[in-house]
Amino acid sequence: MPAISTVAELLATGAADSPAIRAPERPPLSFGGLRALAERTIASLNGIGIGRGDRVAIVLPNGPEMAASFVAIACAATTAPLNPAYKAEEFEFYLLDLKAKALVVQQGMDTPARAVAQQLGVPVLELVPGAAAGEFTLTGGTAGTASRPGAAGSDDVALVLHTSGTTARPKIVPLTHTNVTASAGNIARTLRLGAADACLNVMPLFHIHGLIAATLASLAGGGAVICTPGFNALRFFALLDAERPSWYTAVPTMHQTILARAERNAEIIARAPLRFIRSSSASLPAQAMKDLSAVFSAPVIESYGMTEASHQMCSNPLPPGAQKPGIVGLPAGPEVAIMDDDGTILPQGEIGEVVIRGPNVTLGYEANPEANAKAFTNGWFRTGDQGMFDADGYLMLTGRLKELIKRGGEQVSPLEVDGVLSEHPAVAQALTFGIPHAMLGEEVGAAIVLREGMAVTERELRDHAAQHLADFKVPRKVVFLDEIPKGATGKLMRIGLAEKLGIKA
Repeated sequence: MPAISTVAELLATGAADSPAIRAPERPPLSFGGLRALAERTIASLNGIGIGRGDRVAIVLPNGPEMAASFVAIACAATTAPLNPAYKAEEFEFYLLDLKAKALVVQQGMDTPARAVAQQLGVPVLELVPGAAAGEFTLTGGTAGTASRPGAAGSDDVALVLHTSGTTARPKIVPLTHTNVTASAGNIARTLRLGAADACLNVMPLFHIHGLIAATLASLAGGGAVICTPGFNALRFFALLDAERPSWYTAVPTMHQTILARAERNAEIIARAPLRFIRSSSASLPAQAMKDLSAVFSAPVIESYGMTEASHQMCSNPLPPGAQKPGIVGLPAGPEVAIMDDDGTILPQGEIGEVVIRGPNVTLGYEANPEANAKAFTNGWFRTGDQGMFDADGYLMLTGRLKELIKRGGEQVSPLEVDGVLSEHPAVAQALTFGIPHAMLGEEVGAAIVLREGMAVTERELRDHAAQHLADFKVPRKVVFLDEIPKGATGKLMRIGLAEKLGIKA
């Protein structure tokens, strides 16, 4: 069978009458229906002058139309999904930065993106949902001729996303059809996805995790993605019961929220068994991995991804392979190595920067030669993460280079401290962060969310940490919060947390 290198080719592998896009209380859209939708979308966009390489910004609520529009529009043009929660100024920045040729919004949906696009002269296309989950038509635009019509090719850009820069201007990451289909195939093989599988998607579909791992990988395996309005802890178990997925993928904060409600939903868990649970986009505390596996009687597959890799780089294997708590797994697609500052590849057991190369890796940031010069060394992409391979070839991350806490000449891995704090029985969530310090540069702080009905003092937590960590790694300040601040995709926000919380050393 020839290698799949475009989204259209990926869609062609599913059985015509098998469900591809599902949603609660709606009939499913079959693979045959999704392929027909993609063909109609190509014709519709070409008819208003939009073709391959032209950028179409998509601002839609999470759900089946967002998933289907990403897939169908990618067959014709370049998709640019944006967070619907953005304010007008943010939409203005992204629409201008992307040089968007059109904006897709849902008919009747109130969003500042519509007015911003009109001010900028960007055509607004209204998406009108159909009866089946994800079925839609596009209205609007002016008749025109596309400079590059027809179905997109392997070297065409399928998806552009901005990196979530914490201080610097966000960088544009272009991902080709080769990139995204390679990654979707890698994930489908890692998880042994097939036509009988259905993923309950709770991830936002303006982020690489939901777009590739939940949506495109499910379709690559010939299975379905069940599209929800997004993560809602109060609805999760009802959806599990009603939809009967075989798996779901989420970020650690979501898994921890699900765990907190699992006991009262034990009957649903028993009658709606999962084949496995997947975690990615941030490190899953080892205790949470053990608890999830025990509660759901299913393997928990932690994986390691980033936007520039079209998501997946490493993954723990399914049984009979070993799932190692606190470790992100074996290389699962691209080549993965450890590099020192000078560009030398280091042997197993040595700590350095994680680097990757392979067909799923972006060819480079757009119009940013300075960033590309820093990001690529001898053909390897530098992830910015620090780690090492264990004796079994599993990758262990020791921290994000930018997030390492530099305390008086010592470097503290916040992930290591998170892991120790998370093992305390009263701790539901822990996030270690740097606090600016006049003498030491930075001091170690920790934000803690307690388990319901449990209590622990700052002193007791520091004593617990001191039993497992060198003195310089023990948090000097511990703050107790009802909720740790998160970014738009559910990731805990480590950088800048001290400032956000008004904490000084």
